[in-house]
Amino acid sequence: MSLMVDGFKEAINLLSIGDESVYSAIITTITVSSWSIFISLIIGLPLGFLLGYYNFYGKTVIKTIVDTLLAFPTVVIGLIVYTSLSQAGFFGEYNLLFTQKAIIIGQIFLGLPIIIALTASQVEMVDKRMYLSLKGLGANSYDILKATLIEAKFGLMTAAMTAYGRIITEIGISMMVGGNIKYYTRTITTAISLETGKGEFITGIALGLVLFAVALIVNISLALLKRRWVS
Repeated sequence: MSLMVDGFKEAINLLSIGDESVYSAIITTITVSSWSIFISLIIGLPLGFLLGYYNFYGKTVIKTIVDTLLAFPTVVIGLIVYTSLSQAGFFGEYNLLFTQKAIIIGQIFLGLPIIIALTASQVEMVDKRMYLSLKGLGANSYDILKATLIEAKFGLMTAAMTAYGRIITEIGISMMVGGNIKYYTRTITTAISLETGKGEFITGIALGLVLFAVALIVNISLALLKRRWVS
């Protein structure tokens, strides 16, 4: 219990004195995770719509693969991205390894299955009569996509919040492809791992509380946005 109390005091101290390394980790965490969820939504929403709206050969297999990817360990994703971006990998010539872009790429692969799976589920729940009405009015595929996303907006916001929560708290990808470089690719989760590895448990707990506060603020903001969007 004393560790938690000391950790809470240390968290307040780190934030109040404006510790440069802590604020750098916070900014890096928010930056890479925000870009990751943004790109995941751009790619995942249309793919989820296609998977949920159309019936085609192999759909069940694809849904099973997507559902399986939901539980894919972040370390394995990090390993795959690492081998792809290393000098011996397919994209080694771009020198992306140990950069924020590498973390974003890995986190996109983490968030995409969540967005696709939950979007497809929401699309399948939309009243089929709406599709018939839209087709009867001469709506094209884009109009149907837009109307469906608006109809399922509450569930889609929940999907976005779920994916963002998974992305912002991951550590395996950030550690493997980011390299935990101070003031550049070090996120809050990798900083926690570093401090606890050194035996600095109080600092680790403090950073954990900081991460909780950041995640809480982000989720409250998304919840308020969802309420405003749905109303």
